[in-house]
Amino acid sequence: MLLIRESKMLTFLCLCCFMAVALSPLRVCADDGVPLIPRDVLFGNPDKANVQLSPDGKQISYLAAVDGVLNVWVGPADRPGNAKPITNDTHRGIRNYFWAYSNEHVLYMQDKGGNENFHIYCVNLASGKVIDLTPFDDVRASVAQVSPGYPKEVLVSLNNRDQRFFDIHRIDITTGEMSMVQENTEGFAGFITDTDLKVYFAVKMTSDGGSEIHKLTGDNSWTLLTNIPAEDSLTTNPLMLDESRKNLFMLDSRNRNTAALKLMNIASGDSKVVAEDEMADVSGIIGHPTKNIVQAVQSTFMRRRWQVLDKSIEADIKALEKVTDGEFNVTSRTVDDSTWIVAYVMDNGPVRYYRYDRASKQASFLFSNRKNLEGQPLAKMHPVVIKSRDGLNLVSYYTLPSWTDADKDGKPNEPVPMVLFVHGGPWARDGWGFNPYHQWLANRGYAVLSVNYRGSTGMGKNFINASNMEWAGKMHDDLLDAVTWAIEKGITTKDQVAIMGGSYGGYATLVGLTFTPDTFACGVDIVGPSNLDTLLNSIPAYWEPMIAIFTKRVGDHRTDEGRKLLNERSPLTRVDQIKKPLLIGQGANDPRVKQAEADQIVAAMKKRNIPVTYVLYPDEGHGFRRPENSISFNAVTESFLAQHLGGRFEPMSEDISGSSIQIPAGAEDIKGLPDSLKGKTKKVDPA
Repeated sequence: MLLIRESKMLTFLCLCCFMAVALSPLRVCADDGVPLIPRDVLFGNPDKANVQLSPDGKQISYLAAVDGVLNVWVGPADRPGNAKPITNDTHRGIRNYFWAYSNEHVLYMQDKGGNENFHIYCVNLASGKVIDLTPFDDVRASVAQVSPGYPKEVLVSLNNRDQRFFDIHRIDITTGEMSMVQENTEGFAGFITDTDLKVYFAVKMTSDGGSEIHKLTGDNSWTLLTNIPAEDSLTTNPLMLDESRKNLFMLDSRNRNTAALKLMNIASGDSKVVAEDEMADVSGIIGHPTKNIVQAVQSTFMRRRWQVLDKSIEADIKALEKVTDGEFNVTSRTVDDSTWIVAYVMDNGPVRYYRYDRASKQASFLFSNRKNLEGQPLAKMHPVVIKSRDGLNLVSYYTLPSWTDADKDGKPNEPVPMVLFVHGGPWARDGWGFNPYHQWLANRGYAVLSVNYRGSTGMGKNFINASNMEWAGKMHDDLLDAVTWAIEKGITTKDQVAIMGGSYGGYATLVGLTFTPDTFACGVDIVGPSNLDTLLNSIPAYWEPMIAIFTKRVGDHRTDEGRKLLNERSPLTRVDQIKKPLLIGQGANDPRVKQAEADQIVAAMKKRNIPVTYVLYPDEGHGFRRPENSISFNAVTESFLAQHLGGRFEPMSEDISGSSIQIPAGAEDIKGLPDSLKGKTKKVDPA
């Protein structure tokens, strides 16, 4: 996706050529009778997810479906099977929720149709009453602070006064009564608060792409605390005050490459390193449930690594490491810290949830998030470091069809078709673990390769900064180098590689088919921008405070020189170069990559009589969240890839029903699509 951290604030071609691609002989290894994993098993709702304990430990909660829609369920902690739904979402499904410290209320966030204007709702468990705490149209809300000392109040960040800037409000969750705590009159990108429900610091972006941390010294009076240079802006962030409120925990890459956990003295400005990893950024913490104490830190180069800082939990971490295979996360802790919920992530199985008792150092299995995955022919994910042409380490992950690697050496018996699956962001990363797209595509007969190209996060600022002004440049070279590696290793052949991804990954797909039109056999673009100039001119208003991040790292849409660069790097300006089949998926309500980004490249292709298939969802935003929509798009994608790469295909059957799918262009090119749907598609007129 195209992400910004909110805390800081992110030749003409005739039809016969396509037919030649679709009908040319493609080599796919025999599947040895390995069954197809149904799409709904991989992409349908989880059985249970986001498992939490109430602060007092007496109740357990999780997300589970009610009539096919995810809702919050609550039940006795010792009898999870007795849980009942406490919310009643009937369409989009709830993804984010948490307990209030009152133990009597649950708060959850929801938007409309993927517009990302989230409201915060509070459910009274006793009465079942639901209050919209932020009942404003076209406003985005997020929770800034909760506190055990104020169990029925929260601090909320809202842009209802000015859509560009978020103010901090204090809300009584029982009544919805709201009061202003801090008005954002300085154009800050975000605030740092504490458990006394007060504002202490603010972050402001600078015109050169850097940032400043300001300290609140009086009634809306601010003093500069420290500067963060542009080169560190994506790897340096304030986290929280320590217990004394005299020091500030930060993830900090200044005067080094990887981001370390540092503690900065507020009075002197001096900092000391608390934890570091020379190979990777510190990217996560385990904090005490009620005290401002960092107890352990996480970093990930190829696999996750924990460093324990607080000896009081050292025995607990050692015990958890022995429970089962995989990588674990502590997802919930009671206020008295006696009980934890721990999630174990596998690469070839579902997430497993355990309740951990600290006194006995015993973990009790609760359930997995997708029981139907158990017993399925899932494949292992292989981490690998691929060298770029200029010497960078590209941490990558690949998965092979299980029947092609009988000796488990990470190399297929013979080359197979491959999908290069590109992550979004670009300021995000791929990691090890269960990936439904890897499993799905591998099960259909494709090798799948995901590459942390330059600009990906977690591996130091030098790696991120190497991507500055390199969209469709060296960032794309990294992807090409990874494809070359896969060919040289005998994983695939040069004529059997597809490119696919969402957000930046969708852009990379369009770049692949326009800048290097002979490299890929086909492409699948999901919510990817086609024109960088129009992208930056249509970002949400609330991204304005951090626009310098884009102008510094992508190109400046406000200057002639910048617009020239952006247009040079935009797939829309090279549409006539497209030779290979293209499938585009888009959400009509996407606030980040507007529908116009898909519309304009589809129109340009139709004007040149270049075939394209365009799938649109009127009730989705930046990606497809409703399972019915996700499954239907993947059904179309699976047919598309089978036609052009020769892999296996599960018939669409009922996978289109229940979705809002529309196909404005190219429905006739998708085999297996119901005729009834083809007759109802909308048309895109050539521009």
